[in-house]
Amino acid sequence: MSFWKEFGLGFKTFFEAIGFVFSKGLWWTLIFPLALNILLLWVGTEFTDIAIKKSQIWLLNLANLNSTSWYALAIKGFISGFIWLFVKMLFFSIFLYFGGYIILILMSPVFAYLSEKTEKIITGKTYPFNGEQWIRDIVRGILITLRNIFYELLIIILIFIFSFIPVIGWLVALLSSIILFFVSAYFYGFSFMDYSLERKKLNIKQSVKFVRKNKGIAVSGGLIFALSMMFPFCGMLIAPFVSVFSIVGTTIAIQKIGDK
Repeated sequence: MSFWKEFGLGFKTFFEAIGFVFSKGLWWTLIFPLALNILLLWVGTEFTDIAIKKSQIWLLNLANLNSTSWYALAIKGFISGFIWLFVKMLFFSIFLYFGGYIILILMSPVFAYLSEKTEKIITGKTYPFNGEQWIRDIVRGILITLRNIFYELLIIILIFIFSFIPVIGWLVALLSSIILFFVSAYFYGFSFMDYSLERKKLNIKQSVKFVRKNKGIAVSGGLIFALSMMFPFCGMLIAPFVSVFSIVGTTIAIQKIGDK
């Protein structure tokens, strides 16, 4: 199957997955993204508040502004405001670049269940619950995600290096955002696909080979998830819900490839 046919299949099965989740009684799994959102908001708020207060105290002590004059108070206010803005932007940037992988890691127990349940509904093949196997699925999902983070960081470093080359660097710099977006989509899709591939007894090396051969599904399977991360202010709230449909959609797509 060509890249574009696979790409179209990945999109089609994502939207099929929305109906599938609700019609097959899997809607309750959307409780987990809701719980994850509450957890991330709480941790994020607590972390940024602590970081802001500690940084403000450290910088104000470093500046040694003991005077109560108006200009000393103005400088203190400026430092406090700058620290607040810097920490908030840093936290947002970290979640913008790594939030997707944080979701993939924290949602891995749900993904392992959803992928297996989806295949069972489609094929009728039963997989008796095995706690040890379920834990192995989760661990492998986390390892695949960490592997993909490493390779994405490597690509970011290479793009940064190439951006200093005259002429070529300008083109790389212009296209870097687009390139990195599709790289992220590919690796997100890879993570979603691997749950099905592990169940088919493919080791990680074989899984990598399969995904490369079917990269159209990987890109489209992770594309909508990557897009959801880019929504201003609410991307991290939407993405966990999208991930549920993405894992179901890629599982359906792999079954359709298997049928062919």
